[in-house]
Amino acid sequence: MKRRAFINDTLERNDKLKKRLDDIAGLAEIVDEEEDTGMEAEIFSELTALSAQIRKTELASMLSGEHDADNAIVEIHPGAGGTESQDWGDILLRMYLRWAERRKFKTQVIDLLPGEEAGIKSATFIVTGEYAYGYLRAEIGVHRLVRISPFDSAKRRHTSFCSVAVTPEITDDIEIDIREDDLKIDTYRSSGAGGQHVNVTDSAIRITHLPTGVVVSCQNERSQYKNKASAMKVLKGKLYALEEDKRREKLEGLTGEKKGIQWGSQIRSYVLQPYQMVKDLRTRIEVGDVNRVLDGDLDAFIEGYLLKGPTKGAPVEDENEAE
Repeated sequence: MKRRAFINDTLERNDKLKKRLDDIAGLAEIVDEEEDTGMEAEIFSELTALSAQIRKTELASMLSGEHDADNAIVEIHPGAGGTESQDWGDILLRMYLRWAERRKFKTQVIDLLPGEEAGIKSATFIVTGEYAYGYLRAEIGVHRLVRISPFDSAKRRHTSFCSVAVTPEITDDIEIDIREDDLKIDTYRSSGAGGQHVNVTDSAIRITHLPTGVVVSCQNERSQYKNKASAMKVLKGKLYALEEDKRREKLEGLTGEKKGIQWGSQIRSYVLQPYQMVKDLRTRIEVGDVNRVLDGDLDAFIEGYLLKGPTKGAPVEDENEAE
């Protein structure tokens, strides 16, 4: 029924666009016949509005994947580099939460491991909203930051990496066979603020899926039961994504190692020094206002990736470019 509703909406939207285009064409014919230059401005205004609608429709057609309409589970993992990379992870977390807020999507941080000095060691959160996964799958990959480190007393330029993984939140109507015997469940005391907010019970949950080695955890709730339910949601999404990757590799005959969180594997660079630029290495889209991007304005990159996809022959950024 969901698929049927989506198809019906698509057909109705396309019919409306075609009718509007026919109306504009008819109006243009009248202008040609009567040489009414006063209506030209109206035609151009209609064409501009129609062009914007067509772009939205084209974007919607790119969000027709099996799980694009689902909620998204996002994980952020800093690479090597200690405090510097962990701070970059915290910046990325804020960026995505701000992006979701701009779209009026709901977010729920279900696991957050703070860094020892600053930043985060890892973070997992769920984004709830229409086509959340469809949009955020454009963010899967390694993100690179180049800046003068606030943690370096010598004020040297540092490069940091973080990986972003996104999986759909699998609904209950999709069956994922998870046997209890295949799960190792550990409880521990959740980390967080001290004082009256400290959790004195072992309510945090870590689940290890033994056959695949997939590990998920959740600690945001005070109830062990709720944390386990959230962790199982994440586990289902990761196992589903794992099976999809295996199927895709089998169909396409893909081989090779998974890229690490390092040089040559990044999808986007955020350069703060010696110049300011955010550059997507897949689509070649560039934005000079770095602060705006880090404040959650990601639509240019997300829509560009969904509409264009990776540019063939896109150059891999040279290590010396920003260094």
